[in-house]
Amino acid sequence: MLVRLRREYARLVTSGAQLLLLLIGLKLGTRNGWLFTLSVIAAISIPVWLSALRRLRAIRDTPTSRIASAAQGYVELTGRGMIIKEAPLLSKFTALPCLWYRYTVERKDSNDKWEIIDRGESHDCFLLRDDTGSCLVDPEQAEIITKHRDQWEKDGFQYTEWKFIDQDFLYVIGHFRTQGGIDIQINTRAELSALLTEWKKDMPGLHARFDLDENGVLDMKEWMLARSAAKREVNKMLLQARSQTDFHIIGQPRDGKLFLISNLMPEKLSRRYLFWSWAHLAFFFGALSGIGWLLHSTGF
Repeated sequence: MLVRLRREYARLVTSGAQLLLLLIGLKLGTRNGWLFTLSVIAAISIPVWLSALRRLRAIRDTPTSRIASAAQGYVELTGRGMIIKEAPLLSKFTALPCLWYRYTVERKDSNDKWEIIDRGESHDCFLLRDDTGSCLVDPEQAEIITKHRDQWEKDGFQYTEWKFIDQDFLYVIGHFRTQGGIDIQINTRAELSALLTEWKKDMPGLHARFDLDENGVLDMKEWMLARSAAKREVNKMLLQARSQTDFHIIGQPRDGKLFLISNLMPEKLSRRYLFWSWAHLAFFFGALSGIGWLLHSTGF
């Protein structure tokens, strides 16, 4: 629910919701109705203006990094999106191979308006590749802006599907980190306990390996041999894990900074947020002027 609210707010930043409020004011047609709608417009315009400005600054002020040389932390990356599985992710309704999808299903209510009855999205990771390397992208909780949108009606329902497709140009800004290799941390005590528990499920096999006197009971010395063998297995697993090649991943920043994935060019995203920052500011001062005119014209 929190993710959905966050994304609905992100869409509000680049929408003219204030125009809908103006239509409500026209429909009400009264002084108090106009005061209410203009007050709401002024109240929402400032926070969404600040949000649009914050996104604009993040995109403009964060330099584009190369994957192979990117610093750990908040970065901006560009490249081509690529599927990482042999069996690709398929979109919900069109069943097209994709990197990510979101969908809604709507039907008309008693007022002949569309209401959402089902919605969802994929959470699979995918690759971002530039000319220096590749990075895993975890889209969980990201703001998504995509130009791939399909909408159609069938049997009284309206279906909408958004997607990223294979080889899309992608812009990603978020928290970059490198995992694997020597950075892998393993709780050896927990792994040792888990391995011994697993061995105990096969007592005949355990006795065959460590019951040296074949009396059907593992004494203290034989248990110590089993623990030593299990410890060697855990150490071997740790060495194998640390010998693996490091991999990069970009995901949601923990400090609340912008996490955005889009198949629009960064210049277009920048112009988009610049436009809406000015638009929301215009809505705010326009609403204040309207409130002032109403109060003055009615003698307040």
